[in-house]
Amino acid sequence: MGHSTVYPTGATVYNPAKAWSGYTVFQAGDEGVVLIDMSGKEVHLWQGLIGFPAKILPGGYVLGSTGRRDPKFGIQDNVDLVQVDWDGNVVWKYNSYEQIEDPGYEPLWYARQHHDYQREGNPVGYYAPGLEPSANSGKTLILAHKNLHNHQISDKQLLDDTIIEVDWEGKIIWEWAASDHFDELGFDEAARNVLFRDPNTRSFGDLGGGVGDWLHINSASYVGPNKFYDLGDERFHPDNIIWDAREANIIAITDKRTGAIVWRLGPDYSSPEVKHIDWIIGQHHAHIIPKGLPGEGNLLVFDNGGWGGYGLPNPSSPFGQKNALRDHSRVLEINPVTLEIEWQYTSAEAGFSVPTDSYKFYSPYISSAQRLPNGNTLITEGSNGRLFEVTAEHELVWEYISPYTDRRNTNMVYRSYRVPYVWVPQLVKPEEAAIEPIDVSTFRVPGAAPKGSDSVVVVATSLPFMEGAACVATANEGSGRRTS
Repeated sequence: MGHSTVYPTGATVYNPAKAWSGYTVFQAGDEGVVLIDMSGKEVHLWQGLIGFPAKILPGGYVLGSTGRRDPKFGIQDNVDLVQVDWDGNVVWKYNSYEQIEDPGYEPLWYARQHHDYQREGNPVGYYAPGLEPSANSGKTLILAHKNLHNHQISDKQLLDDTIIEVDWEGKIIWEWAASDHFDELGFDEAARNVLFRDPNTRSFGDLGGGVGDWLHINSASYVGPNKFYDLGDERFHPDNIIWDAREANIIAITDKRTGAIVWRLGPDYSSPEVKHIDWIIGQHHAHIIPKGLPGEGNLLVFDNGGWGGYGLPNPSSPFGQKNALRDHSRVLEINPVTLEIEWQYTSAEAGFSVPTDSYKFYSPYISSAQRLPNGNTLITEGSNGRLFEVTAEHELVWEYISPYTDRRNTNMVYRSYRVPYVWVPQLVKPEEAAIEPIDVSTFRVPGAAPKGSDSVVVVATSLPFMEGAACVATANEGSGRRTS
């Protein structure tokens, strides 16, 4: 898989007539949290703020963190979760989950927030008509970490995922720990054996030791109002919590009243009722599309591919860890009751040859998908910093490549969110001018020769050139292979 060393960054495509226009917020490498318009213009930067992820609230407020724990002692632990105003003033803060004293550091209170959170009023953290998140009151749902031992899972120390709900004053009013529900997660005997031996142990720099990041939950949101609950299905109570675990290939719903897992997809995708979906691997940002948006009530998830899961060994996983593998990504919209795929975006819908070029839509980690009010979907192909918007018919109507790199020399974007212009009253609505796609066959950098030959000869042919079989069978050769 090769990539050009020279490529455009910033906005590369924009069709104002078909896109759902607004501002887009994301973490810009090591710069901070940035807000851009549809032309890719950076209209505001909260320098130094950490967006894991960054979210905008009505009024031009942004949520993020002011610091992260030294990786020699912890994994992705944010010091706090803060709400800052347009001028960068902290107007709300939560940092009282656990007091930690790491060697060489003064004792410090941490939120240990990672990967996700939601503010009361909106279940998923992005715009939906009539579901505005509160900017000056309300509860906040926070995905957090806790170190513990649970010998039912492993004899190693675990980095457990917890989900807490705090009130405006920072008091914890609800808490749920994933390790308490091990028997509800659907692991077979082979997976349990692998987990016990090595629960995805992550080491801490040069200090030795480590901790088992056994589930690595990367999203947590409220189910929110939906048609299935309206029809009497209690599993989809609006207060319930939907979450997904990247390392285990699991998407699940927790009953907020009892703590029980009442709906689950994965970790096994071989059973008849889900076999048509194919394996969901290393997924991110699983959530229920909010009421008021096209597809409301359905599950939307960025199915990364890459590697994930526990189970029997195979050639790519000799010890049974990360035993599911795929070299391309998918965005799936699934009816959570019938489990039918209602919409998808894969390499095939992107127009690539499948499977030979399936890798051209691929982010093996991070990434997200947001349903927009006009039925379009904003997709963050995170590992290569590509944000793009497609219509329900899969037409590309906006694309942006992040020019911001981090200290690992990647332009990765964990998530991005599109919000309406009116949520940011500090700015005048920008003019919307189309950006026409470039014909890449004729595009050249300065000094490069144009396409075409100065000298042409004609060679007599015995038969006209006909497109034939490639070295690898493609999806349209009748092999029965799925196009996803």
